Amino acid sequence: MNKHPKLFWLASYPKSGNTWTRAFIANLLNEEADPVDINELNTGAIASGRSWVQEAFDFDIDELTHDEVDRLRPHAYQWLSEQAEDYQYHKTHDAFSYLDEDNTRPLFPPSATAGALIIIRNPLDVAVSFAHHNPSTIDEAIAKMNDPTSTFAGRNDRLHNQLRQWLWTWSQFNQSWMQAPIPKMVVRYEDMKQAPFDTFTKIATFLKLPNDSDNVARAIEQCQIENLQEQEKSKPFKERSAKAKSFFRKGVVGDWQNKLTEEQVKTVIDAHRPLMEELGYLDN
Repeated sequence: MNKHPKLFWLASYPKSGNTWTRAFIANLLNEEADPVDINELNTGAIASGRSWVQEAFDFDIDELTHDEVDRLRPHAYQWLSEQAEDYQYHKTHDAFSYLDEDNTRPLFPPSATAGALIIIRNPLDVAVSFAHHNPSTIDEAIAKMNDPTSTFAGRNDRLHNQLRQWLWTWSQFNQSWMQAPIPKMVVRYEDMKQAPFDTFTKIATFLKLPNDSDNVARAIEQCQIENLQEQEKSKPFKERSAKAKSFFRKGVVGDWQNKLTEEQVKTVIDAHRPLMEELGYLDN
C-alpha cells in the first residue's frame, strides 16, 4: 500500500482550460504520433465523480445527503491515494473548502495530495465561455460567477453522476485554492495560450511528468484547440453539456471585448477587481 500522496488536483473554475490541460497530460503520457481521443483523456476521474468516490466504501453512498457525503470524501481520497501505484491527475471544480468551523478538516486532505495545479482564466472571458457551455445568457453566467452559494449537482430531487460541488464566486473559488495548505502551482490560461512551450514545460515539471522538449512540443501540438475541435466534429464529446452545440468553442484570449457590454464588464470587474489586479487582468 502506497503511503506517499499520489493525487494531483487540476483545480479550475469552469471553462478555464481544465480539459485542454488534461488533453496535454494525456498526450504527454501517451507518446504516440496520433492525438489521444478526446473521450479517452484518462488522466484520472473527476474529484466529484460519484462512482470513483464510491470505490472507497463498502456501503452505498447514494442514500446519504450532500453534507454526509462531503464528510466522507476526505476519507475516500486518502484511501484512493494509498491504493494508487502512480500519480493521478484529477479534474475538480470544487472550491477548496473545510468541513468544520475551525478550518482543520479540508475536503481535499493534504496527506492524500501530491499537489494542485490551479488553472485561472480572465473572468471576462470565462463569462462568455460559461454562457455558451450552459447554455445561458451572459448575464446569467455572470450572476452565477458572482454567487457565493453557486454549486454544481446540488439538487436534492435527483441523483447526479457527480457529487455536489461548491463553486462559490469566481474569486472565492480561486482564492480558496491559492491559499490551500498544499503544494501548488498557479497557471494562467493566457500564458498557456501566449507562451505554450514555457508554460506547459513548467506544468509538466510540477506534475512530475516527462518534461523534455521533444515530448512537450509534441503534446502541445496534439492538443491544439483546432485538433480538439476537429475531433469533436466527428464524434460527440462526453463532457459537452447536453444543451450546448459544442464543448470546444474558440479558446481565444480577449473574446470578451467582442461579446460583453460595458455594463457587463463593469459588473464582473466590480465583483472581482482585487484578484483580477493581482493576476494582471487589469491595467490599473
